[in-house]
Amino acid sequence: MAKVLRGTVTDFPGFDERADAETLRKAMKGLEYGSSLEDDVVGDTSGYYQRMLVVLLQANRDPDAGIDEAQVEQDAQALFQAGELKWGTDEEKFITIFGTRSVSHLRKVFDKYMTISGFQIEETIDRETSGNLEQLLLAVVKSIRSIPAYLAETLYYAMKGAGTDDHTLIRVMVSRSEIDLFNIRKEFRKNFATSLYSMVKGDTSGDYKKALLLLCGGEDD
Repeated sequence: MAKVLRGTVTDFPGFDERADAETLRKAMKGLEYGSSLEDDVVGDTSGYYQRMLVVLLQANRDPDAGIDEAQVEQDAQALFQAGELKWGTDEEKFITIFGTRSVSHLRKVFDKYMTISGFQIEETIDRETSGNLEQLLLAVVKSIRSIPAYLAETLYYAMKGAGTDDHTLIRVMVSRSEIDLFNIRKEFRKNFATSLYSMVKGDTSGDYKKALLLLCGGEDD
């Protein structure tokens, strides 16, 4: 369950988080799993990692609206106090802010955090958390900053090195093919000095390769 959830619990433009989370919960019931998605997450995970997953699943993120600069400052200061300035870490503060604030608000918070602390929020997460919680918080930050860039990175590391993470490669290519795969291709080319098309072509074979290349849609010079 944890492996499936990492990299998939994200928000993106045009995504109705509340409606889609409810659809997913109903779909699980319709498939007769015998339990709700939230129950399964709670049963298979623990601690602050579990808490963050449940908050994301509940889809109570604020809607994007006008930016309240005072609230941006307050949240950035709260994260600084909860991490770098605290003996230990107030994980609950990170979970609350990351899991409930709007996307546009969080982008401003990350910028303000850099101004206040001198650190990127990713650096603080790396120092102040570990394990599954660290990976999940980093995934949330990356998806908030840019879904296409995050998924380009996901695809790159699914194919980099020996072997291929076919589950991740198929999941991202198929699920994003009619949403933002062209933007993912652009980010891939920009960030990794090769194209998604070329890397898929060199890392797969046979009909599997042909299908993925058709989904990819073309080369990016």
